[in-house]
Amino acid sequence: MVAFLLHQEKGMKKKGPHPHKRLTDVFVRKVKQPGYYADGAGLYLRVDENRAKRWELNIVANGKRRYLGLGSINSVTLAEAREEAQRLRGVRQRRGDVLAERKKSKVPTFEEAARTVHEDNKPTWKNAQHGRQWIGALSNHAFPVMGQRRVDEVTQADLLKVLSPIWVVKHETAARVLQRMHVVLTWAKASGFRSGDNPCDGIRAALPKMRREVEHLKAMPYAQVPAFVRELRNHAAIGLSVRLAFEFLILNFSRTGEVLLAQWSEIDTDTATWVVPKERMKMGKEHRIPLSGRCLEILDQARAIAHDQHIFPSARPGKPLGDGVFLAALRRLCVKVTAHGYRSSGRDWMSERTHFAREVCEFALAHAIEDKVEAAYRRGDLFDKRRQLMDGWTAFVNAAPAEVIAIHATR
Repeated sequence: MVAFLLHQEKGMKKKGPHPHKRLTDVFVRKVKQPGYYADGAGLYLRVDENRAKRWELNIVANGKRRYLGLGSINSVTLAEAREEAQRLRGVRQRRGDVLAERKKSKVPTFEEAARTVHEDNKPTWKNAQHGRQWIGALSNHAFPVMGQRRVDEVTQADLLKVLSPIWVVKHETAARVLQRMHVVLTWAKASGFRSGDNPCDGIRAALPKMRREVEHLKAMPYAQVPAFVRELRNHAAIGLSVRLAFEFLILNFSRTGEVLLAQWSEIDTDTATWVVPKERMKMGKEHRIPLSGRCLEILDQARAIAHDQHIFPSARPGKPLGDGVFLAALRRLCVKVTAHGYRSSGRDWMSERTHFAREVCEFALAHAIEDKVEAAYRRGDLFDKRRQLMDGWTAFVNAAPAEVIAIHATR
């Protein structure tokens, strides 16, 4: 069935007979084109630009024509939306207060609102892990305290009960929980379930003031990296796939997610290039990496154990290595640093042991150009110079204990 599509500007109706129960469950699930889709009697399915879908009722309330939100399709079925629309039309016919009735009967709990926001934003998550972390933080800290409170009843006192136990001991987590509660309550107000200010605004003034210190991830001094890599290669208690992936990460100054989800389709052995798609890059931009000879050797070893599209597979067919494999390897090696910290190790080596220009080093780390004017005019990615840099870093990491490797940029 082809749905009756209303012009995206509210109030612009098409001529002809009004539709009546034109939508179907299948259409509601599959439609992706942004717009308003009429079901009949003032009920519309709204599809946003990010493909989030929700129900809206076009009705005259208190003398003004309004679009009342009836909820996301993730929490309200087509049948339920029709039933609620009919009930509210009945309230209007009896000259009742539609807005007050809607607010009284359909205000969601904080947990219901949070899960609706989470579902609506799924298409915008950078990856599935980000989505799990978003709702997970609220599940662990906010839901046990105020998950069953209606969103219109949430106060700063509720927020304090959530944040006070973790504000000092888990400050980074607490800050993320606060940001996500703010998003949920902003959605509640925009959906007509709350009025007044967002209680998250100004709540920091009631919490202990934190010292503004930048806590960098623990990194290994670059001089110790060669010995670490030698020990990593020979540690039989660490799986081969993990060892190969970890060394590949170190040699390419890569982030964890870039390596764990790497696929064979991203590798061009003819040009010795790894192209990381923008979806896995922090800056959202495709990143070309020149592969050194040792990296190509690692890939040859990985092919011997490959059983799917992933370069570094786990023991489970079709699955890449898990998020915690590098941390587990570091614990086995009794090293108190982070995998991400090896990017810092490499950056220190570039500064202290080479003469490559700063922009070459920053491109190697896939950092954004801070100067907006320079970024606007920069078109290349200094690939050939970065290949010299990567070869130099690989030579340094693979050097024998007595060797000293000094690298100079080709002039």
